[in-house]
Amino acid sequence: MSRLWIAAGALAGLLAVGLSAWAAHGLALEPSRTRMVDSALTQQGWHALALIAAGILADRWGGWPLHAAAALFLAGMALFCGAVWSVALTGRSLGGVAPTGGVLLMLGWLMLAVAALLHRTP
Repeated sequence: MSRLWIAAGALAGLLAVGLSAWAAHGLALEPSRTRMVDSALTQQGWHALALIAAGILADRWGGWPLHAAAALFLAGMALFCGAVWSVALTGRSLGGVAPTGGVLLMLGWLMLAVAALLHRTP
């Protein structure tokens, strides 16, 4: 399962770089929407790295909190970043999707902290 988290994080990072290039060179938006795109890309980039880290730690430490953290990072990225992109590109809000994604991202960090606190070195 840890390989899945690492692969998903790597693909999220790939997508963040590709979307960043598109946003910088081919996407013309008003400044407020450009800031939304920047926010989504920043969050996606950071959480792609967090997902990779959770996958690596899950392989080394094991335990449910790391798998929970990885799942929360992946779901949170999809919801938060997807909803922000939707508003930036279409002007339509998806309601509570972005805040829900943000909460999932925060819970992912909490689970990562729990994993660290529960881990016992041999």
